[in-house]
Amino acid sequence: MVTDPASRGRPHPLGACPQPGGMNFSVFSRHAERLDLLLYDAADDAEPARVITLDNHGQRSGDYWHAFVPGVAPGQLYAYRAFGPFDPERGLRFDADKVLLDPYGRAVALPAGYRRAAACVPGRNDAQAAKSVATDDHAYDWEDDVPLQRPFAATVIYELHLRGFTQHPSSGVAPKKRGTFAALVEKIPYLVGLGVTAVELMPVFAFDAQDAPPGLVNYWGYSPFSFFAPHPGYSSASAPLAVLDEFRDMVKALHRAGLEVILDVVFNHTTEGDERGPTCSLRGLDNTGYYLMEPGGRYANHSGCGNTLNAGLSAVRRLILDSLHYWVQVMHVDGFRFDLAAAFTRDKHGVPQTDTPMLWDIATEPVLAGTKLIAEAWDAGGLYRVGRFPGYHWKEWNGQFRDDVRAFVRGDAGTVPRLADRLLGSPDLYGKRPREPAQSINFVTSHDGFTLEDLVSYNVKHNHANGEGNRDGDDHNLSWNCGVEGPTDDPEVLALRTRQVKNLLAITVLSLGTPMLRMGDEMRRTQHGNNNAWCQDNDTYWLDWRLLDRHADIHRFVRALIGLRALRDSVREDHHLTLAQLTSQAQVRLHGVNAGAPDLAPWSHSLALSAATLSGQWLMYFALNAWRQPLDFEPLPRPAGTGPWRRVLDSARQSPDDLIELADLAAAPPLTAAHVRVAAHAVVVLFATATPPPAAAQPPRAAARPRSQR
Repeated sequence: MVTDPASRGRPHPLGACPQPGGMNFSVFSRHAERLDLLLYDAADDAEPARVITLDNHGQRSGDYWHAFVPGVAPGQLYAYRAFGPFDPERGLRFDADKVLLDPYGRAVALPAGYRRAAACVPGRNDAQAAKSVATDDHAYDWEDDVPLQRPFAATVIYELHLRGFTQHPSSGVAPKKRGTFAALVEKIPYLVGLGVTAVELMPVFAFDAQDAPPGLVNYWGYSPFSFFAPHPGYSSASAPLAVLDEFRDMVKALHRAGLEVILDVVFNHTTEGDERGPTCSLRGLDNTGYYLMEPGGRYANHSGCGNTLNAGLSAVRRLILDSLHYWVQVMHVDGFRFDLAAAFTRDKHGVPQTDTPMLWDIATEPVLAGTKLIAEAWDAGGLYRVGRFPGYHWKEWNGQFRDDVRAFVRGDAGTVPRLADRLLGSPDLYGKRPREPAQSINFVTSHDGFTLEDLVSYNVKHNHANGEGNRDGDDHNLSWNCGVEGPTDDPEVLALRTRQVKNLLAITVLSLGTPMLRMGDEMRRTQHGNNNAWCQDNDTYWLDWRLLDRHADIHRFVRALIGLRALRDSVREDHHLTLAQLTSQAQVRLHGVNAGAPDLAPWSHSLALSAATLSGQWLMYFALNAWRQPLDFEPLPRPAGTGPWRRVLDSARQSPDDLIELADLAAAPPLTAAHVRVAAHAVVVLFATATPPPAAAQPPRAAARPRSQR
């Protein structure tokens, strides 16, 4: 080990930045008394090859410690040690034995003998600790690639787990490439064929897979080491910098296929957890600055993962904004879904605020203009802000859509008025402000909870494999097993489950808003009733691609359903209409079994909706029956000059008669009777070709609303 000096360097930019002749290093710490910059030759070295002690006067500017080190180039492994008091009751946890990652490090190198536990106990941990890797942000040829900036109105999101999507042997990907960014590139034709327009990747920031109970792993990745580095385990190559090019190759390939890349980002907490967790980065550099602390040195835990970042500190807000800038400007991603974003609305005492600097900083940042911003508008501490999330540019995961649609489809009483709101873009949540129709991210399943198949196959969760006595995971699933818990050979139960799957998919894709599908739902992937598979990295929970043949009918249904959605010109073109304007101009009407008479009573289990495309080319009638008996619906009378109603979707029919392909709509069977029969627990969609109204036509009437909104 060599101890040597370095020149002063400069505080900006933060992280490791190449300069002529060497590398500039800069890191934030307000309370440290001394910092050492450590340079390593290999990830599993037991001690650094060089130690540069940063002078508290000459190499510190305010709260930033910095140095220029000659001869250092991209690829150099490095880390820090921070010296200061260890006084947990005051929130100070400096430990000069611990190797600390650079919060701005662009890549992370894990030693072969990485041990999370070594960062939790006294003693040196160089050989077992993760290290940062110096990089050059500009060392990649993007050619003509830029983020796509597709309007939300034209977006269909597909949420997937990067590893789980291709790790199963049935994926057809070569063994050494499975579960990587490169493997996802091989599946681009599948995604394009399905019709989705954006992939939302569950966390791909470098995370600690060992942040899990003994014998299990952190599979989901909601345990970030770094807000800048892609996860090294998702690279098909072993070189520390290879993951950067592999990620960028993936983004470029997805963009060329017309697919956007949205990252599920975790800025509310880190892998360091509570006071029992490891000291591996922010805790060791400046614990009281980076984290929200409670009296006695306890960590505020609004994330449910042990700690909560202190977004009230300007340095933390800068860290998050700089990370977002990096992923947009350097890595070309198209958007972000913010995990437990409501946590950012809490002040340092945990009290919710209406004016939140962190969220306004993000929403008003010009670098992020045009970037998709999606909030999970709740946190683990019980704060729920769906429909009330601060700012005008955020879209929201609509948990109310998920719950209300699930409840209606399984046949709960009193759900029809709420379903009406969900079909119409949730005006009860978003109609009070001039929001666009795509404001609501509509989903019935996500990574967190039952898969679509399990939603219709289980009444209760079955999480025993997680080792917590089935206590983990949500008990409020609003699921229905259709008569038998779990697998069955009963043909009536299986037929009902198939209808329910189609019902849930049809409502999700055809409702006003931005639809999101979960990986594998289009081929009925199951987790065998486990609704919290965060720690299950095995072939039971990877996507089994053999299901694609077994459930080709559902795959076809989803593909055709997305095509049917595309008939709406509000999807194809950005008309810059608010939700209220669109529902008015599209002449949206609510009905019951009788046209113009919606039945919103608590005992009702049926609803119908009619609408026109803005061009007047098509009329749509959507009838939903969650009752246990078939019902006859009276479609809306067609205007003069309009062709016959044609049945294009009927979830009670078998494939391919359940949904007519877009190209075959003109050949769909016409409705000859005065009523259309909708089977028990089924949905039907009718389309009619319409003649555009003349210029002197009366303006459309306002959309009907449930009584609760009047």
